Amino acid sequence: MPASHVAHRSRSGVLRTKPVDAILAESGGGEVDGEGEGLKRTMGLLALTFFSVGATLGTGIFVILGEAVPKAGPAVVISFVLAAVTALFSALSYAELAGTIPVSGSSYSYAYATLGEGIAWVCGWCLLLEYGVSISAVAVGWGQYVNEFLDSAFGFSLPDVISQPPGDGGTFNIPAVIVVMLATMLLVRGVSESATANTIMVFIKLITLAFFCAIAFTAFKHGNLSPFAPLGVAGISAGASQVFFSYIGFDAASTAGEEAKNPRRDLPLAILISLAIVTIVYVAVALAALGALPWRQFEGSEATLAKIVTDVTGGSWASTILSAGAIISIASVVLTVLYGQTRILFAMSRDGLIPPIFSKVSRRTQSPVANTLITGAWVSLLAALVPLGRLTEATSIGTLFAFSLVNIGVIVLRRTRPDLPRGFTSPFFPITPLLGVGFCIYLMARLSGITWLVFLIWMAAGIAIYFLYGYRHSRWRAEIPVEAKS
Repeated sequence: MPASHVAHRSRSGVLRTKPVDAILAESGGGEVDGEGEGLKRTMGLLALTFFSVGATLGTGIFVILGEAVPKAGPAVVISFVLAAVTALFSALSYAELAGTIPVSGSSYSYAYATLGEGIAWVCGWCLLLEYGVSISAVAVGWGQYVNEFLDSAFGFSLPDVISQPPGDGGTFNIPAVIVVMLATMLLVRGVSESATANTIMVFIKLITLAFFCAIAFTAFKHGNLSPFAPLGVAGISAGASQVFFSYIGFDAASTAGEEAKNPRRDLPLAILISLAIVTIVYVAVALAALGALPWRQFEGSEATLAKIVTDVTGGSWASTILSAGAIISIASVVLTVLYGQTRILFAMSRDGLIPPIFSKVSRRTQSPVANTLITGAWVSLLAALVPLGRLTEATSIGTLFAFSLVNIGVIVLRRTRPDLPRGFTSPFFPITPLLGVGFCIYLMARLSGITWLVFLIWMAAGIAIYFLYGYRHSRWRAEIPVEAKS
């Protein structure tokens, strides 16, 4: 047995780590229904990059902008930059670990290799907030643009009772359910088909946002940017905490480690390129929107960008085009983030921490079909019943916590396994991962008390589930020889 295996296996209890060699050895596939292979490697650099862009660029700019501007004023542009810097430090750490441990589990697997099983479970539990809950939030935003499109194109909209969740004037959000189920059905067909559909939708998304900027900049007024920071530094920080939700998903490429053709090279590049594309688009769209509409008028606006183009053009045609583009754009977020969630659950199931049905791979499609169907059903129910605002803040805090663990994981793995081949190394080590942890903690501290309460309750529930099921069924714990446990 390699010395590195013994060293890692000698840890006991929740601190036992899983050697990188073991993680890579088993990443050839999960449990297969009948005869067949595991996950199929079909994704190149373009598909991976667009998966991350598709997962990131969507509701954050189409919907969340209207909620963040009242908190920061025109300085929300700086809020986007601050959130981008926070994401960048974590992106560098993600890029290094993705190029070192290219598997489906993303930060969950990274934490398992560096910080131990208990911490890995906590990270995976946080990822249920980052991915599963964010899909629901995005789906709610998709429903808002469906109504905007129907109103501008046909002069009617769906009644609130079937297009809004309880608490927002409705009973059951049917449009949100529809978009999640459509994404679920596409993922069931296979990852190659999903990647192709996403690439097309991302192109439409970028064209739609370029169309918005072209119209909004024609009505740009410098006076709308003054005063630039009416709510001061506190407003900028609060806005950054809010818009950080817009950056959730740049790590989606890291969940495709077992389906990438050249993961060590392409995963780090896809993560960093996608973050750069998204940041440029966000700043351009936010600046165009604020120049065209006084910041105080953003209050209470849901389909903010559609409202702006309607005001600028004086007609509904531009709003119809934008809303149609937004419907397609936001659907791509649902598709890609739902994909990421299923792959993280796949990795956790393969380790025995959740039931084995989540790691069964269909022989026909070479994808985790049962996992996808179960996850899609749960997410659609959540989207139908929970308001958008409550979802976004809960998602942000879970994501920031998971990002902190990834940054710490880079530091630990550099010390414990400096010999591992790395497709990318984070520059200015250890300054960048330490800054990543610091920025994440700073933004977490700016979130509301109720968000923290929900997060703590969520974490307590996760820890209870781990000890009731995960700890008892851990495959890696069961594989440790008796002498190593003693």
